[in-house]
Amino acid sequence: MAKREVNETKSAGRVSLLLVLGMVVWFTGLWTVQSLAAESKRIVLAVGAHAGDMEITAGAVLAKHSRLGDKVTLLHLTLGEEGNPRLSSEDYGKQKRQEALAAAAALGADVFFGPYFDGQLPDTETSRLFVAEIIRQVKPTHLITHWKNSFHKDHSITHAVVMDAVLMAALPGVKTESPNHRGIRGIYFAENWEDEEDFEPYLLVDVSEDLATWEKAVQEYEFIRGGISSFAYLEYYKALARVRGLRHGFSAAVAFDLQAHSKKRTLSNLP
Repeated sequence: MAKREVNETKSAGRVSLLLVLGMVVWFTGLWTVQSLAAESKRIVLAVGAHAGDMEITAGAVLAKHSRLGDKVTLLHLTLGEEGNPRLSSEDYGKQKRQEALAAAAALGADVFFGPYFDGQLPDTETSRLFVAEIIRQVKPTHLITHWKNSFHKDHSITHAVVMDAVLMAALPGVKTESPNHRGIRGIYFAENWEDEEDFEPYLLVDVSEDLATWEKAVQEYEFIRGGISSFAYLEYYKALARVRGLRHGFSAAVAFDLQAHSKKRTLSNLP
């Protein structure tokens, strides 16, 4: 074989090898990107005492994660059916359920309803097992609920029930219909005007792009639009989001508190 032909054959072989290696690297990189995307996928569960609690406080964050492609689910332990002095609890409960469904759709969220009644949320093992089963069904990576201190007992009971339910959902020995779930990476407590005692706005989430979606969603509720309560829910939480955001360089932000141990960081060097 002529020297030129030998060199051309070797050159073609090198090109083929490089193409094969390139394809391997490309497919490996694609697999890595897809794997990282799967790992970073968030499943957010927000548990409120009453329909409307989580939407008004954390709804902009839920809208943001829905927009980013994450799965978002709401759990209302009660409908808050005692909140309208002009309607019976049965009639207002029906209204609140429809409002909750519409608000969840506007946020891009799924929704569950608890079997409990406004002002009568039980602080029991049964209520904890109910929430643990929902956690096992939804399999959240992130969970949002009420802060522990509140002048509304349904809120403080929800906090206690949810925190115990997180542990119960993780234990194989606690039996419900679904298998145990240990995948919760973070628990966050929403900023609520009824839950202010010792609340620290420790973590802020930028919701500048999602405030309009949130505002549209929460106005599915009559009590937020105005006309039932003298408290100006919509104006208060819009102003709060602006204040939280502007102090930290955003147009709007939502604040959360964390468990004390979640505020501790261990680093090799100063950040």
